[in-house]
Amino acid sequence: MNKYRVKKSITNELAAQMVECSLTKANELGVQINVAIVDESGHLVHFSRMDGAPILSIDISINKAYTGAAFGIPTHEWHPLISQEPALREGIVHTSRLVTFGGGYPITVEGEIIGAIGVSGGSTEQDMACCVAALELVEST
Repeated sequence: MNKYRVKKSITNELAAQMVECSLTKANELGVQINVAIVDESGHLVHFSRMDGAPILSIDISINKAYTGAAFGIPTHEWHPLISQEPALREGIVHTSRLVTFGGGYPITVEGEIIGAIGVSGGSTEQDMACCVAALELVEST
């Protein structure tokens, strides 16, 4: 019996670089965002709020990242999973910190979740694009 396991976790350095990639994409899109990076356990590692980004979106971005880490799937995949299951759809939305719309993604390396990213402030598509821009950095390393 194993008494422990070794887990990979995102570094603050990589998280900061990912945030910068998201901010660059947001500038290209002309939106102001909040971007959060959490570790594999959902704890905040790095956060940035652009000047003018919505205050309400601070917690939304952090919760999108938390949802991505906690369940290991992008937040936009939740609605299709629950839409045809009334009991699940009506019950799971009461789960604290769960976000079921786009803008949160797990960050994986070698098949393991090392953290997650959440972006909020633009449209769902813009938030997702800012996440994808950051994830491309991970894929290239």
